[in-house]
Amino acid sequence: MVFPIERRELNKKPHNTPSPTITKESVLAALAREPKATKRDLARILGVHGGDRIALKRILRELEQDGEIKRGGKRAFTKAGAMPDVLVLEITGQDNDGELLASPQKWEDEGPPPNIIVMPGREGDAPGKGERVLARLSKVEDGYEARIIKRLGASVHKVLGVYRHGAKEGRIVPIDRKTKFEFMVAPNDRGGASANELVLAEPLSGRSSGLPRARVIERLGNLDAPKAVSLIAIHAHGIPTEFPADTLAEAAAAKPVDARGREDLRAIPLVTIDPEDARDHDDAVWAGPDDDPKNPGGHIAIVAIADVAHYVTPGSALDREAYNRGNSAYFPDRVVPMLPEVLSADLCSLHVGEDRACLAVRMVFDQNGHKRHHEFLRGIMRSAASLTYAQAQRAFDGTPDADNAEIARTALTPLWRAYQALAKARDVRDPLNLDLPERRIVIGEDGKVKSIAYRERLESMRLIEEFMIQANVAAAEALEKARVPLILRVHEQPSKEKLFSYSDFLRTLNMPFAKGQVVKPGVFNRILEKAKGTPHVDVLNDVTLRSQAQAIYSPDNIGHFGLNLSHYAHFTSPIRRYADLIVHRALIRAIHAGKDGLTDGEAGKLAQIAEHISMTERRAMAAERDSTDRYVAAYMEDRVGATFDARVTGVTRFGLFVRLPETGAEGLVPARSLGVEYFRHDERKHALIGDRTGTKYGLGDILPVRLVEAAPLTGGLRFELGGANAPVEKSNKPKTPWGNRKKLDERKKKRGRRPG
Repeated sequence: MVFPIERRELNKKPHNTPSPTITKESVLAALAREPKATKRDLARILGVHGGDRIALKRILRELEQDGEIKRGGKRAFTKAGAMPDVLVLEITGQDNDGELLASPQKWEDEGPPPNIIVMPGREGDAPGKGERVLARLSKVEDGYEARIIKRLGASVHKVLGVYRHGAKEGRIVPIDRKTKFEFMVAPNDRGGASANELVLAEPLSGRSSGLPRARVIERLGNLDAPKAVSLIAIHAHGIPTEFPADTLAEAAAAKPVDARGREDLRAIPLVTIDPEDARDHDDAVWAGPDDDPKNPGGHIAIVAIADVAHYVTPGSALDREAYNRGNSAYFPDRVVPMLPEVLSADLCSLHVGEDRACLAVRMVFDQNGHKRHHEFLRGIMRSAASLTYAQAQRAFDGTPDADNAEIARTALTPLWRAYQALAKARDVRDPLNLDLPERRIVIGEDGKVKSIAYRERLESMRLIEEFMIQANVAAAEALEKARVPLILRVHEQPSKEKLFSYSDFLRTLNMPFAKGQVVKPGVFNRILEKAKGTPHVDVLNDVTLRSQAQAIYSPDNIGHFGLNLSHYAHFTSPIRRYADLIVHRALIRAIHAGKDGLTDGEAGKLAQIAEHISMTERRAMAAERDSTDRYVAAYMEDRVGATFDARVTGVTRFGLFVRLPETGAEGLVPARSLGVEYFRHDERKHALIGDRTGTKYGLGDILPVRLVEAAPLTGGLRFELGGANAPVEKSNKPKTPWGNRKKLDERKKKRGRRPG
């Protein structure tokens, strides 16, 4: 018989003999299952008891010495290079499959960080490059998968600025107007940057006397080079500028198409009509009378669009980069194209006399411009002429250039007649008709602004717009009828909040606006028509625009409020917009015109694609606006001290935004410069009103202003009131260097005489 105490003695193990379950491999496997485990957690996982804890401690010490594990917070162990469950990541780009890649915002381990793929989430969870996200990580075979918990915005740990040389140390002048201080750069931290070079820097931690310090991490280009001002806006908004090698290789390998398997449209005199500074030509038009007796006075029109889908196929390197960019971005001094130049400016561009692949729509209209039917085809065309808007307008007016006399007779005259019919239908549809002139900035070879002026609004521009709108409507209708998924261009009606604000503003102009009415574009048009010939017409156009929602891309059709259309998709510019390329692929699939149409994989991700390209569109618009502001500021720099008549275009509590009518230059008149009294911001009246005098500065007022500062680096302009409206001291009290005399005497009495 064995007594209980003897049984316990028999089960004991020597202290120096580790349990067979405790090995370095088993400890590492346990840490893989539970990445943040304390010694107690590991003992529980491995079933370690009693004297085996000493062996576990020894193995942990050896693994730590070998660098295979490390200590974390709360006495926990983790595998070297292991990632926590939740971490702040920075989006770094995309892989070859279009998946988002990220890296930890802070990485202190030796060697590169692990591969992290950001998994697609709900709509709206598609962050852009450089954006920070809080994400939950899970281990996979070749790295980690991250699921977004919260988007945190752009990285705050990088500074974009211009490097300036100093006697001992350099400085970085930030380009962001909100950054109120500069950064000092030690000689060994400037990264080879030269004077006046645009750089990306990271602030250095630690306290120091004087200005904060930073280290240059990337050189982006020298601002002394001609036509380099746009570099600031491009890099500030994270717009990609360099094409990857595989993308360029695919573009270089592209070949012109032949007519096999395509509808031959080369005998039809299709013409391109574009601005005089157009870099590419992706649409051509033709129209002629319809000889069908059932359609008296009707017209046939063909809109032919460059067949970009032939060259940019789903899943290719070209496709991945086009998706990443989303659209081309246009600046006064350059274009950042969506596609490499060999495609955007050559093989896809509809050059005169060159055979070009196209996707075309044939539309039939009645005499009043209403579309009877349409059909899409994949063809090959040859442009008969390339005209500017001005050249086309002269032809429409009956005075064509000598070189264009024949094309005016054969192509432009019937095109104009068809447009007149379409204009009737447009007037009946009554889309939103805002008068928003476009500025044109002309840059000289030296990179300086030669002139700034508004483009003349010609009827030839409206003609092209109307034919493109009709083609876009036909594309949306054809795809919805065929039940093929697509991305639509949608525009919601104004929100109630914006309509209430709009109504309040109109009340200041004694113009009635019923808040509860059913709002259609025509309601705004009637208001704008009443304002014609009044001093308020320009500002009213601005306020009407601000009251509207932002048009976006979406797979769900809610219509287009501004155009007053129930079906609308972008189809006519696939060289510069990824949305149009998706619509082209959908049409190819719908009409069974090739194997390069929309794939099932793309169809399942249309919501994600729409969100992404809406973001890239907003990004490009913001960058273009910033670049224009900087060029305008550079142009106005030589005019500091000059006085102008400016119109108030915005009113805030901190000042007035004003615009110069000749150049469209916009700047701020700070409230502190309006006078010695306190000005209150009346939101309903859109005005600043003085407490003491009742002086009022409101939206639409024309004021004489003096330019006191122009900052090309940030694009900022600062004005102050000049002329008769300049602020003056209205108090009649005598002034002393120390303020009020009565109070000064009282202070002297209290102090008494100094003993002498």
